[in-house]
Amino acid sequence: MITECIVLAGGLGTRLRSVVADKPKCMAPVGDQPFLYYLLQYLHRQGITHAVLSLGYKSEQVISWCEQTPLPLRVSFTVEREPLGTGGGILHALPAISGEAVFIVNGDTYFDVDLAAFRQFHQQQHSQLSLALKPMQQFDRYGSITLDGQQRITAFHEKRFCEAGLINGGIYLTSPAYLKSLSLPEKFSFEQSVLEPQVTAGNLYGFVSDTYFIDIGIPEDYAAAQQYLTGNH
Repeated sequence: MITECIVLAGGLGTRLRSVVADKPKCMAPVGDQPFLYYLLQYLHRQGITHAVLSLGYKSEQVISWCEQTPLPLRVSFTVEREPLGTGGGILHALPAISGEAVFIVNGDTYFDVDLAAFRQFHQQQHSQLSLALKPMQQFDRYGSITLDGQQRITAFHEKRFCEAGLINGGIYLTSPAYLKSLSLPEKFSFEQSVLEPQVTAGNLYGFVSDTYFIDIGIPEDYAAAQQYLTGNH
């Protein structure tokens, strides 16, 4: 059982400024709760008992809300003093993880993955690092991903229009020991410095989940999240 998760919640939310000013993306209001509320509820339903929030921009807002809100799981915080990139935010949070494996999720994405099935897949593949992938139709906002017959990721493709394809859903499963073994710098992009090199090495696996997915990074999808999340919780 893997019961710990790092939530990457340090983003500036620049594309959302027109509708959500002066808040980190994870604190964007959805109904009468911040987006983070729904993400933590999802993690709790999936068996997560400890979430480590990797924070940066306006971290005090997130910490204050967590301290004043009854939450269904234990939450702790790591705060970047300066932006460390997506990868640096993960490494900065690792000392708060006590288990041998950890889920990592984006704090501005809700992807209703069955984490127990994801864990089983990861273990069956003897994978060091696995990604949850979402099948999409007619999209140009995301890069796409190619898998081979063993569910190994063989390529990441740049953003372009695709009739159909798989995208990175922003949920990862790995181990702190594996990440530490890569000798990474303090500041780095997880995508460029970890995912892309590990594809070349044949070490990445993709778990396909055709479940609800929303990324609130742009106003249109933020509006769609309002309807779905408030109607289903």
